[in-house]
Amino acid sequence: MVNSMTAFARAQSNLSGVQLTWELKSVNHRFLETQFRLPEPLRAIEHGLRETLRKHLKRGKVDCSLRLDRQSTDTAVELNRPLLLQILGVLEQIKRDAPEAGAPSTMDLLRWPGVIGEPTPLDDDSSSEAVEDLFEEALTMLIDHRNREGAQLSLAVTSRLDEIDSLVTQVKSLTASIGHEVQTKLKARLHDLTLQVDQSRLEQEIALLAQRADVAEELDRLSIHVEEARSILRGPGPHGRRLDFLTQELNREANTLGAKSVLPATSQKSVDLKVIIEQIREQVQNIE
Repeated sequence: MVNSMTAFARAQSNLSGVQLTWELKSVNHRFLETQFRLPEPLRAIEHGLRETLRKHLKRGKVDCSLRLDRQSTDTAVELNRPLLLQILGVLEQIKRDAPEAGAPSTMDLLRWPGVIGEPTPLDDDSSSEAVEDLFEEALTMLIDHRNREGAQLSLAVTSRLDEIDSLVTQVKSLTASIGHEVQTKLKARLHDLTLQVDQSRLEQEIALLAQRADVAEELDRLSIHVEEARSILRGPGPHGRRLDFLTQELNREANTLGAKSVLPATSQKSVDLKVIIEQIREQVQNIE
């Protein structure tokens, strides 16, 4: 199954008067990069959450944020006195070592993370377990979203692979009589110049030009790469990097086809090929 790297998920639940909200955002990235934003009391479970995410996702930049909203109106503010005393002790040591350093204001101390805050019911194992369960729910939603978008991306890429097949067939038809075309053009030019040339020498030149203009090898490789891309889409993931490599190879063959073209029609087909391949490449950037 093809998965997209772009997705969003939100899961909510209530815990002792506090609404927990997990928001997971995923965008394309070369590797798997995760970022967590958690309240200080829950920092201890971050490692486990990362491992859970890595078991299900292979690529993408994933931003995971947990928000706590107290639902009751009678909120109280608590002072984390042990943390405040620890900060004051550090400041006292700094003052002795660097007397010229300015002392922080009261507001600076209050802004320090964890010094003040509303009391939250997140100090026990059951609360952490509830947060982890809600994260897994949000992760499931994110994966479902990636799967749905991945299915649409797979259809888009497959459609453009069919277009490449169609163009290859058209170019094969145009170049089937390339030897005859080269011969006709060369003889017409010689006739315009009223030149007499050795017939065997002329045949050799025609054969050489026809060989240089032969694009059968490029067309065969285009077809092979297209079939390999279809095989990758049908197989297990991750798919993105392999498809990205194939788009580079497809583009290489399309460039060679354009360079060897002696007919205006085949030159135009090579341009059309490169446009379609670029469209595939843009879609592939979002595939896991």
